[in-house]
Amino acid sequence: MRTPIVGLSILLLLAGGLAAAQSGGLRPEWDIRQSLAVLIADSKRLQPMLGEVNPREWTAKGAPEAYVAQWQALRDEIGYLERTATELAKRPERLTVALETYLRLQAIESMMRSFTEGIRRYHNPAVADLLLGVMDENAASASKLREYLVELAANLETELQILDKEAQRCRADLINRPSPRR
Repeated sequence: MRTPIVGLSILLLLAGGLAAAQSGGLRPEWDIRQSLAVLIADSKRLQPMLGEVNPREWTAKGAPEAYVAQWQALRDEIGYLERTATELAKRPERLTVALETYLRLQAIESMMRSFTEGIRRYHNPAVADLLLGVMDENAASASKLREYLVELAANLETELQILDKEAQRCRADLINRPSPRR
């Protein structure tokens, strides 16, 4: 006779498989890894382009000092994005890493739109257009990442609902069992 814990463990494993089947599953890991590879490659293209820009020189032209801090924050954020996207590619089932990667990408897009206005005004409009072009190329990868994030969250939510339902059933089964005689 199996113990209730062994039975529960088997049911939990089955529930995980059932959840993936019921939710339609996630997009294949190779697909999300491919999107992340493109995202990482595009972000690596941004770093040297940002290196050509020096907002410290802009202050002589009347630019606010905030551009210097924004420039450094943007370069840092791109590095963080590369690290989180690499980590997500290794472990695509991690919701927290997927969310962090997506939020970092959103932060970069927001900062880049603002920073390119400074580039356009105090440096070179063509460089601003080039940076925005790379960001636009990232749009497909960003969209896939957003879709994957929603799929992953929905999949995990479904798994938790199934696990909770099964735990409740097991708890009720244990409560309704007659106590063993000694």
